[in-house]
Amino acid sequence: MMQITDIQKIGVGLAGFGVCFLLLGVILLFDKGLLAIGNILFLSGLACVIGLEGTFGFFFQWHKAKGSAAFFGGILVVLLGFPLIGMMVELYGFVVLFSGFFPVAINFLRRVPVLGSILSMPPIGPYLDSMAGDQYKTVV
Repeated sequence: MMQITDIQKIGVGLAGFGVCFLLLGVILLFDKGLLAIGNILFLSGLACVIGLEGTFGFFFQWHKAKGSAAFFGGILVVLLGFPLIGMMVELYGFVVLFSGFFPVAINFLRRVPVLGSILSMPPIGPYLDSMAGDQYKTVV
């Protein structure tokens, strides 16, 4: 079993607070101060969890350049004082960066007892099948 260090525990807390500040900033009509603090906390938490080398290795890969540029550009636009535009650009960058993780997350959530039946309902199921690549569905 892998041992979790104290720095990684602090990183999880920082990233969690970052997400909370981001959500609070969006709820409070894109408050630029909360969004800026949330972005900084999320990035510092990510750096603590996977390390500086891992963080740079994740964001600065050539095939992820477009997503990284949009993500960091969105953060810069939020810091410059245009929160709505910045969050839209940042959201696009987030989707491009983490699009490879979405099928894994969707297929994991489908195995959760109550949530799995909700995600299989007709309006949601076909959309998630196209996102997840329906690799675990079998046609009988």
